[in-house]
Amino acid sequence: MKQLISAWADDNPVIPEPIGQGVDSLFRVSATAIVIATVSFQNQFPSYWQLALSASLLFAAIYFVIAYLAGYSRPSETIKTSEQHIFASVDVVILGIVLMLVPFSVTAFIAVLLLTGLRAVAFGGLARLFVHGALLGATILCTYTLRQPQITIQPTETVSFAVLLCTPLFICYLGLKLFNRQRQLSADLQQATIDKLQLKLNNYKLAKYLSPSLRKAILSGKRVSLETQRKKLTVFFSDIKGFSELSEQLETESLTEMLNLYLTEMSDIALKFGGTIDKFIGDAIMVFFGDPVSQGAKEDCIACVSMAIAMQKRMKDLNLRWQAQGIKTTLEIRMGINTGFCTVGNFGTESRLDYTLLGTEVNKASRLESSAESGEILVSATTHELIKDVIYCEPKGFMRLKGFKQPIETFKAVDLRANLGREAFCVDKATDGFTIYMDVDTIPHMQKQQVMASLEEAYEQLRRDIERNTRPDIKIIK
Repeated sequence: MKQLISAWADDNPVIPEPIGQGVDSLFRVSATAIVIATVSFQNQFPSYWQLALSASLLFAAIYFVIAYLAGYSRPSETIKTSEQHIFASVDVVILGIVLMLVPFSVTAFIAVLLLTGLRAVAFGGLARLFVHGALLGATILCTYTLRQPQITIQPTETVSFAVLLCTPLFICYLGLKLFNRQRQLSADLQQATIDKLQLKLNNYKLAKYLSPSLRKAILSGKRVSLETQRKKLTVFFSDIKGFSELSEQLETESLTEMLNLYLTEMSDIALKFGGTIDKFIGDAIMVFFGDPVSQGAKEDCIACVSMAIAMQKRMKDLNLRWQAQGIKTTLEIRMGINTGFCTVGNFGTESRLDYTLLGTEVNKASRLESSAESGEILVSATTHELIKDVIYCEPKGFMRLKGFKQPIETFKAVDLRANLGREAFCVDKATDGFTIYMDVDTIPHMQKQQVMASLEEAYEQLRRDIERNTRPDIKIIK
């Protein structure tokens, strides 16, 4: 199978050894029989015609042996096309010389020319036919110029018999070989189709252990080795608050079914937003964006937080489903997201690799997740800077995270601004002597305190004015 498929695999094909050996051997036998039949040894060599015949047959036998030992004595290997073409060219030159040296017969010449053309086309196409035809023509022309043989129009009975016997025999044998090769190729193509389907099935099974983006990167031909690189990534961690307590209340089968459903739903959402799922640790999930495929740091960050929001909403649906099954405990996810430069790549040994990422920014995302409240998406300041124009976040102040000396500024991701509507972030009021327009989004975070101070000052002025002009028994609305 491999030999036959390789015959058409590239620009330097190989011909299966049994086919090349059989066709070439029969070609030499047929051409030799026709040429020997052309020679009237009794008329050409009346005293030594038996010696001349023996010498011709000996020369043919020696050439057969040389050709066989030089190129076709390897039954378990294949013959390179270049080797086959070299011997074919030698055959053409020898035939051209012999045809001019012996008494020339048009019938024998046409028969040999037909056999030569058939073999050239069978294993080399029109290009090889042109080469062999030109080589045979040049040889005949040179030999004819030197010897100028007499042309015999009517063949003898011996020549006719040799032509009628050898030519159809060679044609039938060549056709049979080509038919067998075609049938074998068809069978091998069918087997290759089955193997391809099996390979697709194996790839499908492999896909369950790798994210689509990572699997595509591996199958594209990238070198898999112990290599790492620094990249700006957005890292996501999540776990279910109170899952450990719930595991003590449920049977193993119910807990397994519940966890698998949760991980399946969350994985589908992660893949939908283009995340690379790093690992599952019980009910905890680690996902990162920006490798092996990145849409840019900002887009990766927005996709990650959007994924987290979608997971929170999907969790509400799952809670309703579990409550219908008798699980009264409401489960909530806490999440932590951070953006920064991480070391990503293959870690481990040459025999066992794990494609993951390491670094301080990864630890920060993990600490944010463990510091988040139930149902909360806690993001770092670097993440907030990239998503604030698309996703509304509420400031949570500075937090001290385990393993970090300096407090970390954090924000709570609420929802996409497009989902909340613009009225949630703008104040636009006007009356006699009073006009206010405030867009919370466009106010720099560091200046919000100043805005609040200005509003409080205006409030105090209004309050004092109302107190001066209002009876004491009327309560002032704050």
